[in-house]
Amino acid sequence: MSNPLLLIPHRVGPDRASALRDELLEVLPEADVRVTTTPAETDELLPKADGYVGYHLDAEARERAANLRWIHVLSAGVDRYDLDAVADEGIVLTNSSGIHAEPIAEQVLWYMLTFERKMHVGQRQQADSHWERFEGGELRGKTVGIVGVGAIGGRIAELSSALGMTVIGTKRDTSETPDGVDELFGPDDLREVCHRADYLVLACPLTDETEDLIGWDELQLLGGDGVLVNIARGGVVDEDALVRALTYHVVGGAALDVFETEPLPKESTLWDLSNVVITPHMAGSNPNKVERWTEILAENYEVLASGDGEFRNRIV
Repeated sequence: MSNPLLLIPHRVGPDRASALRDELLEVLPEADVRVTTTPAETDELLPKADGYVGYHLDAEARERAANLRWIHVLSAGVDRYDLDAVADEGIVLTNSSGIHAEPIAEQVLWYMLTFERKMHVGQRQQADSHWERFEGGELRGKTVGIVGVGAIGGRIAELSSALGMTVIGTKRDTSETPDGVDELFGPDDLREVCHRADYLVLACPLTDETEDLIGWDELQLLGGDGVLVNIARGGVVDEDALVRALTYHVVGGAALDVFETEPLPKESTLWDLSNVVITPHMAGSNPNKVERWTEILAENYEVLASGDGEFRNRIV
């Protein structure tokens, strides 16, 4: 039997796709990995592909992919997929959860240090050539609440704990407390975490259950000294409620890497608020991404080829 055809389409980008193919062939020299550079090339190969690597493949395209048995998503989030539909089509869906844990956790530390040490105030003063002394605080002794202690949330917990912070968090399965977490709560105890946290970090997937999870009530519990950090998905937060809470200092601040609409529109009030730090959905960026993708892809390609074993990071 020939090796299954793994398609890395033009949407991934030529440089990234080629680098990923080269890394895979270093590990699996007999693998059939094809990279396309145009929509026409992708359309031609899609019906023959056994596996697909990318960000999203809609229902119409999946219908044309008659041989498709496996989709790998190059992000952790799979909220653009109808998981029930993918399962009904007999396609295995895997994601890249875990490969972004280190850079995101480090960036979350930067967000928290930025607000604790008031670096955002210093940056604005520097931009205006304005010298005015201000006092910074310490993260040691503060409490961070992590909503979603998975691969990313777990690494945030470890780094926060190393700085002397108290770490509390929520997780669907509370039978085992991850390293670095002092107290673990179930999803129903979210408001307890909001009430106790100095920094509330969102690291959960966007699902029907987590859409608008953080609204006005949760922000009030976080309080005027609390800071919201969102590296999950924009839809996890009621953005209108957040803007109001920031405007009237119901919460102390927000560090936001993700938004309901991306790119964040120029007319958004968030751009103008002095207690907001904005980054352009880049917390997961890192120089080791291709190598980390390759580890997952190589393992799962072998499962696809042999028909034996468990797919790593399987969603459905």
